[in-house]
Amino acid sequence: MFVTAAYAQQSTTTEGAEAHDAPAAGEVHTETGVAHEAEHGSGVFPPFDSSHFASQLLWLAITFGLFYLLMSKVIIPRIGGILEKRHDRIAQDLDEASRLKGEADAAIASYEQELANARAKGHSIADTAREEAKSKATADRAAVEAELTKKITAAETRIADIKSKALADVGAIAEETATAVVKQLIGGNVTKTEIAAAVKASAGN
Repeated sequence: MFVTAAYAQQSTTTEGAEAHDAPAAGEVHTETGVAHEAEHGSGVFPPFDSSHFASQLLWLAITFGLFYLLMSKVIIPRIGGILEKRHDRIAQDLDEASRLKGEADAAIASYEQELANARAKGHSIADTAREEAKSKATADRAAVEAELTKKITAAETRIADIKSKALADVGAIAEETATAVVKQLIGGNVTKTEIAAAVKASAGN
């Protein structure tokens, strides 16, 4: 309302001045017309006219007040709300990043612990397998040695039997040969007891 009244008052003042300066209809004033034309031709630019400073300052104050109200009631609160939302969003993002970092650190620690446990278990399994393999190798070697010993003993026994049999056969052959030789040499018969005693005596020598 204040702005409208001021504008109406300024319009009334301007119209009154124009009505006072304008010549009456139908009147011709040559000198006055010339003076008015000269005044309008050499007039000052309205914004720089000191007679308009009051109205200009009034409109400047009104415009500044409206702009201030617009800034304080609309623009600044909206900017503040946007900044607050962004601040909250950034805080939430930072909290989420911190939480994810904590989870990642926990996962890495768990992975490293599981890896250490797996390595320890692997070393234990390798040691156990090595001991079992060593024990099995020792048992297998003992079994092979026992088998070899058994075979060697059996072979020695067989060799002894073959040797005894061979010696027995040699004794019989020697007795037969000695009997044949005696018959050829002396032409007589010799008993087997005598031949056997002679072969044993020669074998003992």
